[in-house]
Amino acid sequence: MPKQRITKEMVVNAAFEIARSSGMEQVLVKNIADRIGCSVQPIYSYCKNMEGLRRDVTDQVSRFIQEYIAARVDKADLFRSTGNAYIQLAKEEPNLFKIFILRQRDGIASLDDLYQLEAGPHVADYIAGELQISGQRARQLHLHMLIYTIGLGTIFSITTPGISADEIFAQQDAAYEAFLKQVLDEEEDCEAE
Repeated sequence: MPKQRITKEMVVNAAFEIARSSGMEQVLVKNIADRIGCSVQPIYSYCKNMEGLRRDVTDQVSRFIQEYIAARVDKADLFRSTGNAYIQLAKEEPNLFKIFILRQRDGIASLDDLYQLEAGPHVADYIAGELQISGQRARQLHLHMLIYTIGLGTIFSITTPGISADEIFAQQDAAYEAFLKQVLDEEEDCEAE
């Protein structure tokens, strides 16, 4: 029987599946070897350090999440449906959600820095156009919802037996309505001056 050739892609894919089912802390050489069905030796040849492998897994998690969210976004209600998709992700893929949310973010010294990193360059413009508010107010609303959604998703992903999805979505909708009202009131106050 010929020896199976172990590739870096196989190692990263196995590590991703382990992280997905059991969390990043279970991405260990022995577990990867067991998943692939080989000895630890070929794994060590690709994993000179586990930090590099974990970065590769985190990159794969990010790609997975981009595809996951894109498949669930309603173009007619892009802003709200994106938030809902992240909450759904936290429910269906709690380990991947935690990896994505808890990954190291370098160069972040303010919430503005976080917003710049996490939001696409034209998101606030899109929200402003959809809601007929200023770009600054759209950014404020988006940042509030980003922070709130991360918090709800984190709670959702770490509680057992688990909070009902209906309760989480209702809370997210209530926060959206409250934040939107605040932004619209501020916009109205500015126009009145």
